[in-house]
Amino acid sequence: MPTPLPAPYFVAASAPAARLVGLDAADLAHEDIVAVFTGNHVPPRSQPLAAVYSGHQFGHWAGQLGDGRAILLGDIDGPEGRMELQLKGAGMTPYSRMGDGRAVLRSSIREFLCSEAMAALGIPTTRALMVTGSNKSVIRETMETAAVVTRMAPSFVRFGSFEHWRYRDKPEELRTLADYVIKTFYPDLAGAPNPYLALLEEVTRRTARMIAHWQSVGFMHGVMNTDNMSILGLTLDYGPFGFMEAFDVDHICNHTDQGGRYSYANQVPVGHWNCYALANALLPLIEDQEAAQAALDVYVDAYGEKFDQLLHAKLGLKSTQENDRALADDMFKLMQANHVDFTLFFRRLGDLRLDEPEADAPLRDLFLDRPAFDAWAAGYRARLRQEDSVDAERRLAMHAVNPKYVLRNYLAQVAIEKAQNGDFDEVRRLLGVLERPFDEQPGNDAYAALPPDWASHLEVSCSS
Repeated sequence: MPTPLPAPYFVAASAPAARLVGLDAADLAHEDIVAVFTGNHVPPRSQPLAAVYSGHQFGHWAGQLGDGRAILLGDIDGPEGRMELQLKGAGMTPYSRMGDGRAVLRSSIREFLCSEAMAALGIPTTRALMVTGSNKSVIRETMETAAVVTRMAPSFVRFGSFEHWRYRDKPEELRTLADYVIKTFYPDLAGAPNPYLALLEEVTRRTARMIAHWQSVGFMHGVMNTDNMSILGLTLDYGPFGFMEAFDVDHICNHTDQGGRYSYANQVPVGHWNCYALANALLPLIEDQEAAQAALDVYVDAYGEKFDQLLHAKLGLKSTQENDRALADDMFKLMQANHVDFTLFFRRLGDLRLDEPEADAPLRDLFLDRPAFDAWAAGYRARLRQEDSVDAERRLAMHAVNPKYVLRNYLAQVAIEKAQNGDFDEVRRLLGVLERPFDEQPGNDAYAALPPDWASHLEVSCSS
């Protein structure tokens, strides 16, 4: 059962998330609703539970983990299907271990904003309905205040949910879980010759495509442990995440990740490794190691095809030609050498005009080595001419896939600091901006600017 918090208050709510469960965001600030989504009042039909799971953390087997601060209230049938509602930070559970079962305002705001920002970007993700807070003190690196974020997803089952029963040698529980997931979320697989093998292949494919989406917007998860991997291929558990600013393929967004296991470049192979861990967990049901290996092999092609599709769209290319890979590789090398801002580069690239190189200044100014950019841009223009690209049409298409606004860490930090002083307007304002990431939004250009110098000193870790 959730543990009540004293004097809970409303922080913010997401209207798009609320619509998914048939609610009106305007109603969520009511004190009775705040009480429910803080854990102070449990609805009559709710049967709260916490789930057990295990997992590999930073590549090492960590044993039993579980929902140490997350409590599932139940599920709701919404206009687009069933959604589970989960309170994160609602108190201790049987799996809290040495923890207090609480979340803090800082981390709750980060998860709330990023869940909804990712959804607006079209990336598979869990959702966040609302955030509530309390002045109850919580000790992390410093003294902070408690908060609860209400998360939503069709399911919160993880790779580690299967690993738990596999490593405990509980084949019947493993089968029960797999049968439930197939029946509830993958009914089309039930008729496959080996439904468990089909499940592994489909989850592997979804995971690869999800990570292709991450890479295409410069998103870094920060802690891709197997217990943080969704069986539905959703982005799950927002902790030390980050969006790429100065481009560096080896960038590590998680200060805790000293070895760089979850760097931007490593997200692709780590996703594959995590699918291997899932395959190992399902092997007692699949009963065919070679078939499981073949199912895992879909990862490389699924990732490559999805990323290639996304990259062509980001570059405004309607066709695929032989030298496209070289053009893209040269682009990323140039971005790396000049530490070009990832989001601004692709957004401004959409404004490039075929016959007006002199108009490239805002894009060109992102590069220290401007002659090198000019050389690449000449090749890019030649490639565009090969398919008779039209500036206005291409600009419209590119701006529809290259966001102007992403949740930069410094934007989140500004909103958090104001919220910690009792001002939640910036959280709500930033949420509104992030809900329309591809729109120009006159008056909000400051949210799309290069980060200030002080932002380079921001660090996020597993406690974030």
